[in-house]
Amino acid sequence: MPKGGEVSVEQVSKSYGANKVLDGVTLTFPSGSVTAILGQSGSGKSTLLRSVNHLERVDEGFIAIDGELIGYRREGDTLYELKEKDILTRRADVGMVFQSFNLFPHLTVLENITAAPVAVRGLPKREAERLARDLLARVGLGDKADAYPRQLSGGQQQRVAIARTLALKPKVLLFDEPTSALDPELVGEVLAVIRELARSGVTLIIVTHEMGFAREVADTVVFMDRGRVIEAGPPAQIFANPRHPRTAEFLGRAL
Repeated sequence: MPKGGEVSVEQVSKSYGANKVLDGVTLTFPSGSVTAILGQSGSGKSTLLRSVNHLERVDEGFIAIDGELIGYRREGDTLYELKEKDILTRRADVGMVFQSFNLFPHLTVLENITAAPVAVRGLPKREAERLARDLLARVGLGDKADAYPRQLSGGQQQRVAIARTLALKPKVLLFDEPTSALDPELVGEVLAVIRELARSGVTLIIVTHEMGFAREVADTVVFMDRGRVIEAGPPAQIFANPRHPRTAEFLGRAL
């Protein structure tokens, strides 16, 4: 796996009409770190995640990975949005796993995983297939290469989605509630894969409702409320001794 990238979020704000969903967010995610972002629905967690790979354009501030802006180039004090082709190239460094698995239903598992490395990274097909089989073995699905998504459980589909994301060898992996669409008995198998990735050196940013998982896997827990970072710190401190009453109230309900 490639070395994880450092993600810098500087004074990022974003509004939809009068609704300010991100309000001056500044965070640094060190290379190879694992960060869990907590907060209730509407606190801005998913919007922040989608801004990191430029699926959302921010109104103010900027986001950089290893010092390179995502979605823009800077000349002097002015930011110019990159062309779509250049955005896609840059975005390949930032893998994203969504709530819904977003697999192509008409492609086999193997084809789902090889499509992007061939198209985006220019990998020869045979090499892409070898990589895909390695990744399927890694997520415990070595025997499912020729299956179609509809033949898999939700947990298996999400593990394929993770393998597909890893096939681009991203520096940063974003997980947006990766277990929220799964039946409870399937959550563990997906968390086990993410737990293994947390030891791989890739930078992980995980929006999750799974408090026990966040406490166990994350180096840093960030609590967001109404578009702002209310507090951030090591899991032991945030869970045992939150400094902000909003955090304490949220954890009191969630735990």
